[in-house]
Amino acid sequence: MTRRARRNHTPAFKAKVALATLKGEKTLAELAQLFDVHPNQITTWRSQLLEGAAGVFGGGTTMEAAPAVDVKSLHAKIGELTLENDFLAGALGKAGMLSAKR
Repeated sequence: MTRRARRNHTPAFKAKVALATLKGEKTLAELAQLFDVHPNQITTWRSQLLEGAAGVFGGGTTMEAAPAVDVKSLHAKIGELTLENDFLAGALGKAGMLSAKR
């Protein structure tokens, strides 16, 4: 018996199959045969659809807000690092250790 290669289904396909189960026009076995997917996988997609359906209407925000970036502190850090690099490049140049310039 040969093994089938692992398949990755698109979210659109999963939604299509899950919605077909909710319609109730065909049995789970018929849908599994129609879409060439295992019945357990269809059941999993259906439960995921039902759990996430409230998020479609904005009932709950599942995405976390990105942390606010303090631009002022980042510019200050860039300035410090630039000053340090310039100082070290000058010191190495005077010592004769910096032979190759950028």
